[in-house]
Parts: sequence; structure tokens; C-alpha cells
Amino acid sequence: MDLGIKGRRAIICASSKGLGRACAMALANEGVHVTLTARGAEALNKTADEIRKAHPTVSVTAIVGDITTPAGREAVLKACPEPDILVNNAGGPPPGDFRNWTRDDWIKAIDANMLTPIELIKATVDGMMARKFGRIVNITSAAVKAPIEILGLSNGARAGLTGFVAGLSRKTVINNVTINGLLPGPFVTDRLRGTAKAEAEKRGITPDELLAERAKQNPAGRFGDPDEFGYACAFLCGAKAGFITGQNILLDGGAFPGTL
Repeated sequence: MDLGIKGRRAIICASSKGLGRACAMALANEGVHVTLTARGAEALNKTADEIRKAHPTVSVTAIVGDITTPAGREAVLKACPEPDILVNNAGGPPPGDFRNWTRDDWIKAIDANMLTPIELIKATVDGMMARKFGRIVNITSAAVKAPIEILGLSNGARAGLTGFVAGLSRKTVINNVTINGLLPGPFVTDRLRGTAKAEAEKRGITPDELLAERAKQNPAGRFGDPDEFGYACAFLCGAKAGFITGQNILLDGGAFPGTL
């Protein structure tokens, strides 16, 4: 299926590894010129080189920096000032007990997982509307629909972003600019392994044993492959997805038991 976005320009945040990387790969596969950003130079440059090798006609720009800072955002927007596609993504805050979180912990989580995407949307959405094409995808979490108790910082910050987008996305779609959320459940990423470590230690088992147990509990009997997530992102960014906006799409193997 030709998604009709060959030659478009995309910014993909936190795209050196995991789900962000998968989104960058999937968009490059559609002929989209990609600007990647992440804090770790080694992993970022490795991903950029892999894309260049696989897709020689695609322009790949790698910007090392922290997208949650003004300087990090400025560098990315300087490299790609008029993106057609924006994929917002940032590492989730650490798990824990809300009793132990300070105001600074909350501000850091909100900055990364709510305010940073909003700042990037603010910097790009008017240009998209003027050009009559734009696709914004916010990578949030399945916890937006089914909160995870130990991830309270993430629950709160990502739900805030979701509420903000719910209003804005109904205003931009008339100019062919859509804004949607992709809500990952358990995918095979460093984040999944990291959140499993603490619980595994409490239970006296290895992280691999805990993850195997969790995988069996998922209706799909497994965790998601990041490539599956990337394909979903690319579809939402496609030219034919202009009637989908303000939606929050779960990719969780059927783990959420609700109907809405």
C-alpha cells in the first residue's frame, strides 16, 4: 500500500531506539525524509546509518540532544523547520510510589511527556495548516486508558497531553492536519525491561522470568514487536488517513478489556 507521503519531511523524537526508531524506519520505508533526535549519540548515529543504507534516496539528519529542553527543540526545528510529520516521543518517568515524588519529580514528568509535545506542536502546526497537510502522532501509553499504579507520573502527564490534543485536533483537521495518539502496551523495548527489574527483584525472580510470565498473560500470548508499532504510525501519517483525528489507538495485544 502506497501511503502517499514519499518526499514528505518528518521529525521523529527519541528515535534512536525502541518505538521511536521503529517509527523512523517505517516512515523512511515510505520515502519520507527523516530528522531523528535522541540524547545518545552512538545509538542515534547507528540508527541513522542503518536508514541511510536501507534507503539511499532518503535524507536522514541526526540531531543529538534532549528534546525536553528548549535547546534540544531549537536544534531539531532548525534542522527541519517545516516538517509535514511530527512524531512526539520521550522516555517515560520512573515507576514508584506517589508518596515519594516531589514537586520537582512531577514538573520533570510533565515537561517531558506533556509540555514538550505541546511546544513542538505549537512550533509546527500553523505551518502544516498553511500548507494543507500535517500529521502529528503522539506516542503516549496504554496507561492513558488503563492506568498503571506504579507509573503515576506517566499516567498524569500523558493524560494531560491527551486532554489537550482532544480539543486542538478538532480545530486543525479542516486544514488536513490530524493529531492522534498511539498508545503502546507491552512492546519489547528497554523501557519494558527496565520497569520489570524492580518487581522481579521484589519477587526474587529474574527479569526474564517475570517478562515471560507477563507475556503469557497477554491475550496475544506475547509482547509487541516494535516494527508493528512503526507500521501503525506510518499509516496514521499517510495521505489517506486524513479523516482520523483526535483518536487514541491502543496497540496492546487486546490487554485492555473495554469496548471504548
